[in-house]
Amino acid sequence: MVTTVTTDGFASFISAADMPVIIDFWASWCGPCRSFSKVIDKIADDFDGRILVGKVNVDEEPKLSEKFRVMSIPTLCVFDKGELKETLVGSRSYDDMVNLLGMYLV
Repeated sequence: MVTTVTTDGFASFISAADMPVIIDFWASWCGPCRSFSKVIDKIADDFDGRILVGKVNVDEEPKLSEKFRVMSIPTLCVFDKGELKETLVGSRSYDDMVNLLGMYLV
């Protein structure tokens, strides 16, 4: 399941998770974002209960975009135990995402 994350709920979404969290910064007008969204949705389905997945629309949540210095989209932020561990810019394949996330899974 992918959760839409807002500025107001961001801190609690990240800190309350007892598993790794990935946040996809995107926009509806962004072609690569729409393509990458399919990968994110598959990750959310395949790793349900092991990874928490959120999406932040950069047009609707500019404060979060600024906070995490999102200059290009899609941008993916990986959090573990409430701390930002990695920031990735650009679309990735499903296999690349699985390899990346593997280091955060127990």
